[in-house]
Amino acid sequence: MHARNVPLMITKRSLSLLRLIALSATLIVVVGLATPAYPQDPPKSWIDPETGHRVIRLTDEPGSHSFYFNVNAYTPDGRKMAFTTANDGIGVIDLTDFKSRVVVPGPVRVVAVCRKTPRVFFLKPPESALYFANLDTGETGKLADLPERGSVATINADETLVAGTRVLGEDTGRRFVTSDSRGLVQAEDKGAMMARRLAARRPMEMYTVDLKTGKVNVILQGTDWYNHLQFSPTDPTLLMYCHEGSGWRVDRIWTIRTNGTENAMIPDEPTKNRILEGELAGHEWWSPDGRTIYVDLRFIKGLVGFVASYNLDTKKHTWYYYEQSEVSVHFNLSPDGKLFCGDGGRAPGGAWIYLFYPVLFPDDQTLGTDLIQVGSFKSEKLCSMSKHDYRLEPNVSFTPDQKYVVFRSNMLGPTYTFAVEVAKAAQN
Repeated sequence: MHARNVPLMITKRSLSLLRLIALSATLIVVVGLATPAYPQDPPKSWIDPETGHRVIRLTDEPGSHSFYFNVNAYTPDGRKMAFTTANDGIGVIDLTDFKSRVVVPGPVRVVAVCRKTPRVFFLKPPESALYFANLDTGETGKLADLPERGSVATINADETLVAGTRVLGEDTGRRFVTSDSRGLVQAEDKGAMMARRLAARRPMEMYTVDLKTGKVNVILQGTDWYNHLQFSPTDPTLLMYCHEGSGWRVDRIWTIRTNGTENAMIPDEPTKNRILEGELAGHEWWSPDGRTIYVDLRFIKGLVGFVASYNLDTKKHTWYYYEQSEVSVHFNLSPDGKLFCGDGGRAPGGAWIYLFYPVLFPDDQTLGTDLIQVGSFKSEKLCSMSKHDYRLEPNVSFTPDQKYVVFRSNMLGPTYTFAVEVAKAAQN
């Protein structure tokens, strides 16, 4: 761990200085790794010799994987975690003994695990319907029919509504596939394809489905590309979504009420103006209390980065600076809001699962109150990812008890789900 020399306040002037620093930096590239030889009988657990932290392989079936980083996988009691089986079914792991079983045979498409009951919602493509499975009892059933060619992306906090989107008009069969939405396969020309999809300006609508009545309520229509819908984990009427597109071409993060009111952009910084060319905000997620939105915020096409947050109550912006060697595919926050994790891989030498300790710098507000509070991350390496091919996104998350960081990896050849202990292993 080491301290970072970061300015106490981020202003337009100091960000201009960051531009000069960033332009002299080395271009960050995604690490491509040769495929090494892998064991026929992969180990169940080991202590990483470079970090001293224990790593546990949670799944036994090659090709099984954990969920996307901002999709809830944990039951409300924190005892179980859902995962996707090799044939795109749904399995569940008991986090007390790490035993697993299949709950739903595949292929299905997971929406998320609920926050009130131990149910997981899922779709059965190409059927336009929503189903559930109880992760405790195994009970399954149909919940609601969906609009034609519609999808569902998120469940609200009290499990009364789901929300989704669909493209309107004649279905020509044309698809703008940018990558596997679960982060399993990343397209080589993802940026170009995203630009084409944004430029197409296809009419879309966003809607909710009432799980008691089956009623569909359209809450937004337009030709923007609506994506990454996420209900607040605590407020059943508040929905976050993004205007998808290539980086600086969009004002990305928005919130809207389930009755279609209060549709508002979440500003990246207090002035609500884009202050550096190449600003990119993405991979947003909710805090556990549902009052703060976090985002990976980068400038100069990724050469300077922060994990940034915006509090809906105080309107306060907080940015945590991280070293470019620690830039990650995704970051995430612990359930108590005190720690962060990252999965590395976007910089040479940065192939690690990271634990981050946030440190805020003092602010005497002599320059004003409507400024960005700045801090930095102090990092600890948890697990080496030197044998991981980052075309597969690791997608880190903390377990509810905060004892483990869960991720998926092909470090042993096939994809499995792993957990690394936050505390170092005891030394004999």
